[in-house]
Amino acid sequence: MFFLINFIPSTVMNAKLPILFIVLFASLNVHCTLNETGSPANLGATNDSISKAEWTIIDSIYYEMLNADIVPGKPTMDVGVYLPSNLDPEFKKVTLDRLLTGLRAAKEIYAPTGVQVNVLWIKTGEIDPSFLSIKANEVPGIPNTGYINLYKHSQRHPAQLTEHASQALEHIIEVEENSHRTLYFVVFQDVFYPFLTVSEGRNWTMKTVRTGGLSFPSYSYPGTIPKPYRGVISLSNLERPDRQRRTIAHEIGHKVMNVSHEYMDISPEHEVYADGGLMVYGSGEEIPSGQAGRWHVERLLLSPYLYVLDAEGTKNWNPDYKENGHYYDPIYGNYSIDFPGTPAIAEDW
Repeated sequence: MFFLINFIPSTVMNAKLPILFIVLFASLNVHCTLNETGSPANLGATNDSISKAEWTIIDSIYYEMLNADIVPGKPTMDVGVYLPSNLDPEFKKVTLDRLLTGLRAAKEIYAPTGVQVNVLWIKTGEIDPSFLSIKANEVPGIPNTGYINLYKHSQRHPAQLTEHASQALEHIIEVEENSHRTLYFVVFQDVFYPFLTVSEGRNWTMKTVRTGGLSFPSYSYPGTIPKPYRGVISLSNLERPDRQRRTIAHEIGHKVMNVSHEYMDISPEHEVYADGGLMVYGSGEEIPSGQAGRWHVERLLLSPYLYVLDAEGTKNWNPDYKENGHYYDPIYGNYSIDFPGTPAIAEDW
């Protein structure tokens, strides 16, 4: 309030108006520039003014044929896809054909685990152009200095959606009874992911990755994504054949196994390039089991995104998260690894 009073024109101050007017003037300015929490007001759309996108199922796809592999009695996940109709003409990295290729590949990749990928629909519609590109999360405030592993650090300091990203999800995703159990692939032109990395010595700097797919996993965002939208996964690049084959399955893995980039003796990191399983960057497709395999299959089978369809057509869902879905959430029991922390800088700093 003191800051605003200092900007009252001198003519007003010289007029020696009653102090009450000055206080009311300052209060009015505070009310106009701050939101209810006392933080700077958003200059863009607010939650109250966000309209919902209108979607239509692409009916040229034979969904029964696409899901011919689905049988009752086996663990199943539901997947829906939102493909905006107003993508910029120059954007060609994600197409309907490439989406179908990736979905079919995901079915094949998960089949050895006994888990089915059921494609509910692919929908198209026009979205607000401001949501074609988003920054996924706020820049982290506290880097991981290596005393704890990535998962414990995220549990203590969860990633936070940007307000713009949160508005995009509210605009795009249709909320239904089982929205929090459904995996929603949303095609964006760009999704940027900022993170902190060591620049030199004991100094950190912010970097931003242009993502081809981002799963918004619960181990990074425990409890910070509104529950109806927690199944969102973004897609921005399926151009290369290897991306068409693995990206959708890989991003599903982050969500349903709730693990980062890790495999066998490879500890979780933001980026890991290696020959091996589905959950590292490379050509591998294996989803391993047992402690040596980081319990990937076991964690998959416990996912809250899975259900078993009974003879009456009822979906019997797995239990939901008990602690917002961090890596060590109690639903996983002993199926987690107490990874050591990796120091980010030399110990003699």
